[in-house]
Amino acid sequence: QVQLVESGGGLVQAGGSLRVSCLASGFTFSPYRMGWFRQTPGKEREFVAAITWSGDRTIYADSVKGRFTISRDSAKNTVSLEMTNLKAEDTAVYYCALQRVLIRGYDYWGQGTQVTVSA
Repeated sequence: QVQLVESGGGLVQAGGSLRVSCLASGFTFSPYRMGWFRQTPGKEREFVAAITWSGDRTIYADSVKGRFTISRDSAKNTVSLEMTNLKAEDTAVYYCALQRVLIRGYDYWGQGTQVTVSA
């Protein structure tokens, strides 16, 4: 059974940095891609960043380009999101997700970790 467990969320001041990580377990296949999404109350979940399992391609939402960096350690089955120059509008629950194959959406989701940026 595939499990995604996020960690590293917390409270940080605006302009600060924070790193969230996702440990994936319980799968015997090589995922196509893993991504990070975020959601605030009353809003739809939005895409933040994604990386192929091979690590050769990354994509970012325009709102985080230049501030966030996604990386993965395939040996440890971990994907991380390094967030710098955080803004109050980055406050959200951050979710890790796994996409098994390109033609499908994200198949598995973590429970989320809260990131709060104080102004």
